[in-house]
Amino acid sequence: MITINAQSIAFILFSLFILGGGLGVVTTRNLIHGALYLILSLFGVAGFFVLLSAPFLAAVQVLVYIGAIAILIIFAVMLTRSMTSLTEAFNRQWWLAGLVGGLLFIFLAAGIILPVWGASSAYAGQPVSDVVATTTDLGIALVDGNQYVLPFEVASLLLTAAMIGAIVIARDDE
Repeated sequence: MITINAQSIAFILFSLFILGGGLGVVTTRNLIHGALYLILSLFGVAGFFVLLSAPFLAAVQVLVYIGAIAILIIFAVMLTRSMTSLTEAFNRQWWLAGLVGGLLFIFLAAGIILPVWGASSAYAGQPVSDVVATTTDLGIALVDGNQYVLPFEVASLLLTAAMIGAIVIARDDE
C-alpha cells in the first residue's frame, strides 16, 4: 500500500518541475522561455537533492547551475538576439534526433547503473548511502591535484571565455 506523506508529495512536485521544465525546454521556440524552463527543471533537481538529505549539493545546484549557468545563457541570448534572424526552419530529421537521444540515454543508463549496482559489482547488495560519498569527500576531490581540480578550473575558464565571447559578439562596432 502506498502511503501519502509530505516527502512523497514533495517528490511528486519536484518530479513535475523536472519533467515539465524539460518538456518546456524542448518544445518552446523562444530561447528566453527555454532558459526559464531550464531554471525550473534545475530547481526540481535541487529539490531532489534536499529529499536525498544532500543540502550542500542542493545549494550548489541553485548557486552554480541556476544562479550562474542559466543566467549566463539568458544574458548570452539577450546580448546576441539582435544578430539572429527570427525565421527558424523546421527540422525534418527530428525522428532521427529522438532515436539517437533515446539510444544514448539507454547506453549511459546501462553504463552508469550496471558497474555500480550490477550483480558482479563490488557494491552489489550495499545500500546507496554506503556508496555515495560525503560532503567532505566531495570537497577533498575538488581541491586535490590528482582528482577534479583540473576539470573544475577548465570549466571555469570555459565559462569565462564564453561570457567574453558573448560580449565581443554583442558589442556594437560603429
